[in-house]
Amino acid sequence: MNTLTSTNFNFPGQKNVYHGKVREVYTLENNTLVMIATDRLSAFDVVMPKGIPFKGQILNQIATKMMRDTEDLVPNWLTATPDPNVAVGEACEPYKVEMVIRGYLSGHAAREYKAGKRMLCGVPMPEGMKENDKFPEPIITPATKAEAGDHDEDISREDILKRNIVSEEDYLQLEDYTRKLFQRGTEIAAKRGLILVDTKYEFGKTKDGKIVLIDEIHTPDSSRYFYAEGYQQRQDNNEPQKQLSKEFVRQWLIENGFQGLEGQQVPEMSDDYIKTVSERYIELYENITGETFVKADVSNIQNRIHNNVLAYLKG
Repeated sequence: MNTLTSTNFNFPGQKNVYHGKVREVYTLENNTLVMIATDRLSAFDVVMPKGIPFKGQILNQIATKMMRDTEDLVPNWLTATPDPNVAVGEACEPYKVEMVIRGYLSGHAAREYKAGKRMLCGVPMPEGMKENDKFPEPIITPATKAEAGDHDEDISREDILKRNIVSEEDYLQLEDYTRKLFQRGTEIAAKRGLILVDTKYEFGKTKDGKIVLIDEIHTPDSSRYFYAEGYQQRQDNNEPQKQLSKEFVRQWLIENGFQGLEGQQVPEMSDDYIKTVSERYIELYENITGETFVKADVSNIQNRIHNNVLAYLKG
């Protein structure tokens, strides 16, 4: 199966290109960004050797739909999606923090809790919780990029303000937007029989000083979902939750001796395993959007993207 694992386009008016872990961002003249979602899979801040069929399309289309479904609450950077893997929008200066919000004790928070910690990013976590329990109120646990490397680091609101990473006025706006988006995401998920467990949002500032939502929103790479049906029963029986997120890949890697630590080798992903990962991503797309996933033509993904973006820029 053809996958998109790298791009090297040269669009009209192109000024530079940034190759992220999963997305590639082309900056053009007139303050325009062309963001391409590849099929690369990242876990524990490491990009896996093989691409996942249709993953980029799935991420891009979920993010696009969720941007449209929340633009009445929070302005965003998006202006067009000329291709299944492509979003075009306004260039912004990104804030150097990711706004992580958690409704449940899962993932990183659960691992910290198990290690005996009751404070995460300066926010207290109640005693007596077990993994996947709901917090009394959603908690915001921001992350910032480490000085060296791409690893995300937990950071408190106090440290963000003390180190002047974000001004207090802007940070309060980011918190407000984060809570509103999470509430809307929770409502959308509930209509689909899902629980939005935790997620992260990234924001930027436009040239005219407006704070906007950027990057992706409510995708399986940035969010964790549980199936609502049977959630409480599984909690009561101390059973793992049935979830739709990238966590199943992380768990598989952990079981195969990999957590992104120094000296560890990424385990071999067979074609069969990659097919199951692709199917899980399609399952999430259909569950969260309530729509049937339509596979794009992947006979020549690079050509398709190039032609669609050129047609949009000319049009």
